[in-house]
Amino acid sequence: MATDPLQTLLFDAPTGAVEQACAGAGLAAVIGVDEAGRGPLAGPVTVAAVLLPLPPPELPEGITDSKLLSEPRRERLAPILREALAHVVLHAEAEEIDRLNIRGATLAAMARAVQSLHAVVACSDALVLVDGRDTLALPRIAQRALVQGDRRSLAIACASVIAKTTRDARMREAEEQYPGYGFARHKGYGTAEHREALARLGPTPLHRRSFRWGTGGDGV
Repeated sequence: MATDPLQTLLFDAPTGAVEQACAGAGLAAVIGVDEAGRGPLAGPVTVAAVLLPLPPPELPEGITDSKLLSEPRRERLAPILREALAHVVLHAEAEEIDRLNIRGATLAAMARAVQSLHAVVACSDALVLVDGRDTLALPRIAQRALVQGDRRSLAIACASVIAKTTRDARMREAEEQYPGYGFARHKGYGTAEHREALARLGPTPLHRRSFRWGTGGDGV
């Protein structure tokens, strides 16, 4: 099987090196796709698809995998990225996760996000860069899966920040809708506080019933 040079040659490269290689190959744009919320016991998986022109526009420095950024830093970056870059954000809700499993629901939502972005902006020639090991069920769209792509691709890093901050806002809203679970603090992850609330109050419609509530979620 042929090896993808973006996967091997740039594995240890800094954020944005993938885009440098793509620009050098003559590409005019890439689309970065990432998710937030695979591991929690409750709430959606949130995915973002972000169109990044090449060369990239001027953006704040330090954009990388959202997990490596503090919450205040993510929240400052997110509105700048939303304003500067065409993007689509979608959710795979608990029902879809339970029906398809966490991997299937995540990939399905990613595919919908890319299709939605194609529908609203002219980006049919953009290479789609998907964080992780899986490409999407979009056979007519050029794409690459990049392990740790959110640390090597600027487009995926931007998608990571937008997806994470959108999902966090959604879970803060859930705190008001379902008081007593602590959603604003743990964002649906399986903390001791969350498990105690589940045992005391029972599940909400946000909870993933296919997950093991006693031992943790199946996602990562």
